[in-house]
Amino acid sequence: MSKGNAPLKVAFVHPDLGIGGAERLVVDAAMGIQSKGHIVTMYTSHHDPNHCFDETRNGMLRVCVIGNFLPRSLFGRFYIVFAVLRQLALVIWLLFHEKNTYDVIFLDQLSSCIPLLKWFSSTKVLFYGHFPDAFLSKRESILKKLYRLPFDKMEEVTTNMADTIAVNSQFSASMFNKAFSSGLKQATVLYPPINFACYDNSVDMSDPTVKLIETNKKIIVSINRFERKKNIELALRAFALLEKNNLLPKDDFQQNYRLVLAGGYDKRVVENVEYLKELDTLATKIFGLKTFTIYPSPGIQQQHVPEDAQVVFLCSFNDAQRTYLLNRSIVLLYTPSNEHFGIVPIEAMYTRLPVIATNSGGPLETVIDKVTGFNLPPEPEKWAEGIKDLTLGKYDRAKMGEVGREYVKSKFSLEAFSDQLEDMMVQLVSTPNDHHFGGPLAFILVVVFGLLSAFIYSYFQ
Repeated sequence: MSKGNAPLKVAFVHPDLGIGGAERLVVDAAMGIQSKGHIVTMYTSHHDPNHCFDETRNGMLRVCVIGNFLPRSLFGRFYIVFAVLRQLALVIWLLFHEKNTYDVIFLDQLSSCIPLLKWFSSTKVLFYGHFPDAFLSKRESILKKLYRLPFDKMEEVTTNMADTIAVNSQFSASMFNKAFSSGLKQATVLYPPINFACYDNSVDMSDPTVKLIETNKKIIVSINRFERKKNIELALRAFALLEKNNLLPKDDFQQNYRLVLAGGYDKRVVENVEYLKELDTLATKIFGLKTFTIYPSPGIQQQHVPEDAQVVFLCSFNDAQRTYLLNRSIVLLYTPSNEHFGIVPIEAMYTRLPVIATNSGGPLETVIDKVTGFNLPPEPEKWAEGIKDLTLGKYDRAKMGEVGREYVKSKFSLEAFSDQLEDMMVQLVSTPNDHHFGGPLAFILVVVFGLLSAFIYSYFQ
């Protein structure tokens, strides 16, 4: 806490406190501000104690769940509609029960509730932008484009109503400016941090979940949610080419190498389930690789990964398993293109693990090509060559690891992030309120038109 300042009361509002980069960011931000002596509460529409980060279930952070009575979708449709409705329900509850309780509300991902906070409370709003939703949604048809129009406009209008805006990278800032016809009002680049203490833990080989994945094989790891946009098949194709293109001796490859595809997996999410099946089919039917899947099954004794498994799907890993993978792997493959930031390469570099990432988006600001890893086009052949070069010693993996660790320590510490975020909040509460009373009718019309267009879109599908 800044000297001479009273503790701030800060609410963090996030749609779903599951496992992912955005969730890791908001949890670290809350922990950082709390460590400064401020009073923190996290609000969310969904929190599953079996599918979340430890800080949100072990009492380190106070978590309140509001709005979970609303569904995430209707017959597999209207995801954006119900995401907005769930957030609006949460904020309306706040306005009735905790109005003006908080000095600052930290929002990320969804900005739709910002007008309500600006019109009906004195709380200052800090919005953290990961990436414009306008560029995350596919628009395969004219109907889908029309359906998205009001939501895109709502994102632009409501985001710019925040008192302060921060973004996770220069790349994201440029994409927000590209997505918004009026541009993004002045934003501060606030790189996501990692909490070094969480990654300094030694590998706990007594942990039963670690024993499940323990192996003497050389591990090549990919960490991403099981979503198609993450392009996990790039890692799988590159791994298969190590044998197919004779980059590694066949016997050596089959006996001594394993690809672990680890990431967030939620059985409620249809895409997670479908994409995992697609990847398994690609591995077994197309490449002839032996696979094994570990599903999240709390309290159930699971089978150890068979020694002959070449590809392991690790769904919703825990912290102990993450520590094992980051410390025992030989390279991390980060496959998404145009990723807005990507916290996983930072985690890997801090643990001295070289990274191969796509040469686009946030990784261009984090991975130093041929110094802490490689920035490569998303082409399996080139990634396979990169893996070979690291594996067979063309590049010094140990040196890359040491340089990567020092680089992360100098640029992505939780302490530096927390200091900058605290300064933003302290400055924010000292500025006069701007309630933006000029646009309520316009906002209501956009919301109504958005809901109407969603139902029209669904009807004609």
